[in-house]
Amino acid sequence: MANAAWVIRSGRYGERDEWALENSCSGGGWREVPDLTSASSREDVQRIVDEAYPQDSPGARTNFVAQLWALRGRIEVGDLLAMPMKTTREIALGRVTSPYTFFAENEPGYRHVVGVEWIRQVPRSALKQDLLYTLGSSLTIFSPSRNSAVSRLEHVLATGTDVGSGALAQSPRASAAPTQTSGTDVVDEPESQPDIDVIARDQISSRIGEEFSGHSFATLVAALLRAEGFDAEEAPPGPDGGIDITAGRGLLGLESPKLIVQVKTPQIGSDVVSQLNGLVHTHGADYGLLVTWAGLTKPARDAVKHQRFRVKVWESEDVVEAVLRNYEKLPEKITERLPLRRVWMLKE
Repeated sequence: MANAAWVIRSGRYGERDEWALENSCSGGGWREVPDLTSASSREDVQRIVDEAYPQDSPGARTNFVAQLWALRGRIEVGDLLAMPMKTTREIALGRVTSPYTFFAENEPGYRHVVGVEWIRQVPRSALKQDLLYTLGSSLTIFSPSRNSAVSRLEHVLATGTDVGSGALAQSPRASAAPTQTSGTDVVDEPESQPDIDVIARDQISSRIGEEFSGHSFATLVAALLRAEGFDAEEAPPGPDGGIDITAGRGLLGLESPKLIVQVKTPQIGSDVVSQLNGLVHTHGADYGLLVTWAGLTKPARDAVKHQRFRVKVWESEDVVEAVLRNYEKLPEKITERLPLRRVWMLKE
């Protein structure tokens, strides 16, 4: 069991997602901050941050210090590390293999890191709503501790599934109150700064996963394609030869782009990508669309990259985006099972 669990985000838009995976590390950001290797205390980091961000408010600088000190002085080798990925809507999990390092040769924004052995990537839909909420802070670096986060993330790392807080005995660390180095060390209180947009999307994702399993997931996808302007024909339940939906433009659905669609709730392997590519060619379609609720294996993701002009993928976040984009156009039988309302709020 790791001593602690940490979350490190990889940029507002996920710009460091692939970089972190390819370079076996996590961190970055804080372009103006110099090397922290010589900083042996939180007070040392405070002085460096005050010099780097004199124009920011004391509260903002305190926030930066708490996160940077976690990266420099609190994250230890062996700790579990989670990286929510904006680009794929997955959560990468691994172990810290080396402490804070400053890569002066890297461009700004890619210099402050810890080494990580990445072990598993899971879709957000693999985590239950309360754990997603715990991970839903707007902070870049924090230590999730509520809802048995440590023991549950350990289980996800080992098995790829989240069994919930009630199914796992809480470790002393997981059940204890958050540990803080000072009253202003906010990195152990992520729930105080939730990312409302992420939380709302996770709730919608959870409802879709509950309401549209099995063949009904294909029904939802067909409805989304019709809302996008396609004439979509859904295969009946049962053996389908690898084709769940055919779709095309025009009055009869015979005009381009013509799609062959496979819809899968489990994770997709590279064999499915190969099968779909063959079906596109055999049936004279223009493109293949893979819709997966549980994501793709790494071999499947690599296979898609080599077929990027032939095969498109919709993962769970793409389905949620399509629902939000076309909600008013969806049939009542869909919206009754997925009741949503639009909310406007001030942007912070």
